[in-house]
Amino acid sequence: MFKIFKILPLIIFLTFPICLNAHVQHYDGLKRIEFDIYRNNKHIGTHIFSFNELDGQLAVKSEINFKIKKLGIVLYTYHVEGTEIYKDGKLVKFNSTTNQNGKKKYVNMVLKDEEYNIDGSSYQGKAPSTYLLGTWWNHSIVEAPAQISAVSGRIIDQKVTFLGKESIKLNGKTFNTLHFNFTSTDKKLSKGKKLDTDVWYDEKTLNWVKASFDKKGKWEYKLTLIE
Repeated sequence: MFKIFKILPLIIFLTFPICLNAHVQHYDGLKRIEFDIYRNNKHIGTHIFSFNELDGQLAVKSEINFKIKKLGIVLYTYHVEGTEIYKDGKLVKFNSTTNQNGKKKYVNMVLKDEEYNIDGSSYQGKAPSTYLLGTWWNHSIVEAPAQISAVSGRIIDQKVTFLGKESIKLNGKTFNTLHFNFTSTDKKLSKGKKLDTDVWYDEKTLNWVKASFDKKGKWEYKLTLIE
């Protein structure tokens, strides 16, 4: 029998030598972002964002799909759909559903009186509006004291470390990037619950271009399309 892997999603304060504007308006005009997902250097799926403006609001829809196979047999499947709604640059609503190899997870979140009311599969309660959703595309997450899981709603207190500027090549194109590491501040968390993710943002545009982490293998998200 093949071993069934239990895979936890990527989903996903500091000082550094540039000023990042914490505004979603920075991404005005963005229509679509696509990433390929790799595990142990094998392509297993995609993560796609689409951006639509309507009636003064920005809707960011995301979808993650991947499968882990061995000898052609599917051992593990993962599918997420989520929608972020922004008004005046602030997240006002978020909903997601996840099928994690048959296990269902969800988040329903709304902003009220400068607090997020969260109904999630792992957390029900409130969170301050300074906490950001852990979907990585918004570079403002590097300034947040904590992130909210886009899969289950759990709160992840975080430490963000700027590791320096780095030139990386993706699909034949070179990006000059800013490299950050995100880690959990709660040392009591089990290894599977701890955050330890490296994220690269384009130095000029601040667009997310790459992420990597280790959980039951080496995982990488690599930008393939931005328009």
